[in-house]
Amino acid sequence: MRVEERRYPRGTTSPGGPLHSTVTLGRVRGIELGIHWTWLIVFVLIAWSLAASVFPDAEPGLSDGEYWALGVGATALFFGSLLLHELGHAVVAQREGMAIDGITLWLFGGVARFRGMFPSAGAEFRIAIAGPLVTLAVAGLCLGLSAVPGVPVTVELLAGWLGGVSVALLVFNLLPALPLDGGRVLRSALWARSGDFSAATRRAGALGEFFGRFLIFGGLALFILAGPGGLWLALIGWFVLSAAQAEMAIGVAYELLAGLSVADAMVRHPASAPAGLTLQRFLDDVFAPTHYAAYPVVDDNETVGLVAVGDVLAVPADQRYEQTVGDAMVPRADAVTVDIDTPLAQAATDLIGTSLGRGLVTDAGAVVGLVSLTDIAHEVERRERHASTDRVSVGY
Repeated sequence: MRVEERRYPRGTTSPGGPLHSTVTLGRVRGIELGIHWTWLIVFVLIAWSLAASVFPDAEPGLSDGEYWALGVGATALFFGSLLLHELGHAVVAQREGMAIDGITLWLFGGVARFRGMFPSAGAEFRIAIAGPLVTLAVAGLCLGLSAVPGVPVTVELLAGWLGGVSVALLVFNLLPALPLDGGRVLRSALWARSGDFSAATRRAGALGEFFGRFLIFGGLALFILAGPGGLWLALIGWFVLSAAQAEMAIGVAYELLAGLSVADAMVRHPASAPAGLTLQRFLDDVFAPTHYAAYPVVDDNETVGLVAVGDVLAVPADQRYEQTVGDAMVPRADAVTVDIDTPLAQAATDLIGTSLGRGLVTDAGAVVGLVSLTDIAHEVERRERHASTDRVSVGY
């Protein structure tokens, strides 16, 4: 299963929790590339570390300006390699028929935002292994270049450092623990062997939990014995632990939702808003009595979009008397839509990470209702209570 991005250390293909770009860099194969503002923090820290100590220790005698140029250049190349790693995941995911919302560089590296479930265990394996293969190629190219006789010292420094870092991150990322790529490879193998996605997720996630706790305690011990560097390791461990637990929760939810479709959780005939209604009238006449987060928009008895209350409230108060719901809505073509017969677990992965967390439900092309993550969560809770009651009954 794959849900939209979550905040993980470098090289992981995220499952869930939105991390959207602050600045868009461009597109490759239709995939948006961007950076989050937190990326600037780690960029400066890495560049400063390289310019102040790593490169001066490796090659004394250069000027401060040269060291800073090397530090900034190496850091830029490093993040370029992260983009290539995530593009490896994303391009293969596209070939497997998955939707890609984009790739973002942030505080802990890179993250690719996918939507929907893995089509199969084989697809998850191919997507998971694609990033490490790209990193392996980058490491081999850099280390090979650094070993060429007669290359300029600056090229040797840059290539040697990037190659060494790529090898270290490759080894780390291939550890068999979710959410790392190695954990996804392991889960795909377990899933293929047993046919049980939830059980495979629990086993791979348990290793992720163990590894995350190991990094936390190891990082704290390193902090006590050697200094502040251990805090960074502990923080990475915390993210690994949180991500592993999130993956396991998704596995449990997938198991509980097995056999259910969107029809079992959707809201039929939800409150709607006429497209020609002014935004102020919408707030007074539609939102005030119901207090939902979003509403289907209708025009001439046909659903033409979805309007979010948050978008309406973002419009200046004096303009709400002039602008209409149709001006503020997300057109139906751009809104998330799911078929009424879609498995509920699939619908959940389609909705996680979207700004609204809800989508239009269609039946034979016609809009027949609305489904939200809240509706699905209520169904999960209901199934959990039912399962708990069954266990108690068996116990007696």
